[in-house]
Amino acid sequence: MSFKQEKYPQLMVYLTVRNCENSIEFYKKAFGFVLCNSMVGEDGTIFHAELKYGDAFVMMAPEGAWNDTIHKAPVTLGVAASTVFYVYTQDVDAFYQQAIAAGAKSILEPQDSSWEDRFCRIMDPEGYEWMFATFLGKK
Repeated sequence: MSFKQEKYPQLMVYLTVRNCENSIEFYKKAFGFVLCNSMVGEDGTIFHAELKYGDAFVMMAPEGAWNDTIHKAPVTLGVAASTVFYVYTQDVDAFYQQAIAAGAKSILEPQDSSWEDRFCRIMDPEGYEWMFATFLGKK
């Protein structure tokens, strides 16, 4: 028997957002995430969601879920998140345009790096920073 569920990677990110429904729609439209699972509370709102992009997996809950009064989305706190997510994608330039068109805020337009990735930096509506990249490789 495995020490973890087969469907999950060993490391996942769990985000606190203001509203799961809004965040799910944004991540689907802007980043191409797919909703895999969600839990709905008695009030009819989602209090836990699981989304996937390739083999990247993100979970989220709204502020106050699970009787948690401590965790808040960065935008609610008015601070920059201390964590940045780095995700590989097939075409970072097209990905960037899609994300911006869906309402993401540009921090850094796509550019070539010294570590052989073409990457961009984007802020989502919850205040989380994402870096998306495509490996260029040695030519």
